[in-house]
Amino acid sequence: MDLAKLLFKRRYNKLQKDLQDPFLCQKNIFKYLINRAKNTKWGIEYGYKNINSISDFQKQIPISRYEDLEKYIIEILEEDKENVLWPGKINLFAKSSGTSSSKSKFIPVTKESLKDNHYKIGRDLMGYLFKQMKCSKLLYGKSFALAGSRQNKDIGINKYISDISVLLIKFLPWWVKLKRSPKFKVATMSDWELKLPKMANIIRKQNMVSFSGVPSWNLLLMKKVLELENKNDLHKIWPNFELFIHGGVSFSPYKSQFEKLFKNKDINYLEVYNASEGFFAFQDDLKRDDMLLSLNSRVFYEFLALEDIDNDNPKIYTINEVELNKNYALIISTSSGLWRYMIGDTVKFTSLKPHRIIVSGRVKSFINAFGEELIVDNAEKALSRVNEKHNTEIKEYTVAPVFMSENNTGRHQWLIEFNKAPNDLSSYIKDLDLELKSLNSDYEAKRYNDMTLSMPELIIARENLFYDWFKANKRLGGQHKVLRLKNDRQIIDDILKLN
Repeated sequence: MDLAKLLFKRRYNKLQKDLQDPFLCQKNIFKYLINRAKNTKWGIEYGYKNINSISDFQKQIPISRYEDLEKYIIEILEEDKENVLWPGKINLFAKSSGTSSSKSKFIPVTKESLKDNHYKIGRDLMGYLFKQMKCSKLLYGKSFALAGSRQNKDIGINKYISDISVLLIKFLPWWVKLKRSPKFKVATMSDWELKLPKMANIIRKQNMVSFSGVPSWNLLLMKKVLELENKNDLHKIWPNFELFIHGGVSFSPYKSQFEKLFKNKDINYLEVYNASEGFFAFQDDLKRDDMLLSLNSRVFYEFLALEDIDNDNPKIYTINEVELNKNYALIISTSSGLWRYMIGDTVKFTSLKPHRIIVSGRVKSFINAFGEELIVDNAEKALSRVNEKHNTEIKEYTVAPVFMSENNTGRHQWLIEFNKAPNDLSSYIKDLDLELKSLNSDYEAKRYNDMTLSMPELIIARENLFYDWFKANKRLGGQHKVLRLKNDRQIIDDILKLN
C-alpha cells in the first residue's frame, strides 16, 4: 500500500510540471485530437487535414449540441460503422437523459477516453489527496461508488450501453475492483428500491473508508445502514471512514446532513466534475471550494461567454484568454469523438494560476423571464446563507417563474422540500430575497418597488415529493437530479401535480 501511495505522489509531481504551461498542454492535446481524427468520416467532411491551428479549427468546425452529432452516433450505434467520429469501432455508450428531458442521449465512450481521461484524472486526484492526507488509510478499506443501472438489453450490434458510472466500474483495473463494494451485479441493479437495502446489508459489515456519488442518493443509503444497524453514528459502524466524493449538484444543502451522520469525527469532502462526456476537474485543495481544471487529459476546452450564448457569431475563448469571475458555457473536443460540443454546463474561473473553476450552473438552468439573469450559483449561495441563519436543512428544491398577468407582476416560485423547515416562513423567504438581491444586481433591479418582480413565493413540498417524482419518471438512484432553476414551468408543474 505504501508503494501505491508513492506512485500516486509521483503523479502529483508530474502534474505540477504540466501546470507550468497550461496553454502548451492544450495545444498538444488539440494537435493529437486533430491528427487522430483526420481520416474519420467527420474529419474528412470538415477538412481536418487542412487544419493547422486552433484558429483554423474554430473557423471550420461549428459548435455542436447532441442533436448535431446524433446522426453520426446513430451510424455507430445502429449501423455498426467504424471511423465515424473517432478512429476504429466504438462499442461503449453512456446513456444520459439529461436533467430536463426524457429523451435518451447516447454519448460515445472510447477505450482512450476511459484510460486517458476518466481513469487518468482519477489517479491524479489520488495523488493530490495523499499529498494532503498524509496518514490516510483509503487504500486499506473498501470504497463505494454509487452507480446507475446496467444495460438490460442490447441496443445496436454488440454495443454496451449504460450510465457512465456503470461503465467506469465495469472497466476498472482488477486491483481497483478488489477495493470496491458491493460487487458489480448488485451495484448496477436497475430497481433502486430493491438495490438500496441489498447494498446496505452488504456494506454495513465491511470496512468502508469512502463513498462517492450524488449526495441525495448517498444520504438515503447511509440512513438505511444506520436503520439496519440500529445506530445513530456511522463512525460506530465504519470507524475508518474518511472521505466523501461528490458531484453533479451543489453540496452545500447536504453538508450539514452528512455531518450529523458522522457525529464523532470530521470527514473530508471532495468535489469532482465528472460527466457522461468526460472527467474535467476535481477539488485539488480540501481547504478551497473550487476545482482544478485538468488540462492534460485528452480534452480540448473552449469557452463561450454566457452573455453571448444567443449571438450568431460569438467570440470563443481558449484557456489562455479566459477571465476571472465570468460565466462561460463549456465547449469540449474529446477522444470520444465529441467535437466542439457544448456540454450544457456553465463554469466560472476562480483562479488562473492554476486554472480553477466552479460549476456555476447549466446553460438551460437559469431564470431570465424578466431580465433578472438568475443563475444556479446565485441560488445556491443565497440558500446556504439563509439556511444557516434560520437553522434549516433542504432536501431538494426547484425554482420557476410565475409569469405576469393582466393584474399581477411576475414572481419566482420556490418549491422546497425541507428536512428541517424554518419556524417563520415569511421571514425565511424575505431573507432569501435579500440575499438574492445582494448577489445579483439584475435581480435587485427587477425587484425594485415590486415593479417587475414581486416577492418570491415559497411552496413547502410534502415529504418525499421529489422522490415520488423521480419514481414516477423512472429516475430513482444513480446520477439523476432535478434542474434547480428552469426558465419555464414544465418541471415544477409536473412535480406540483404530486404535491
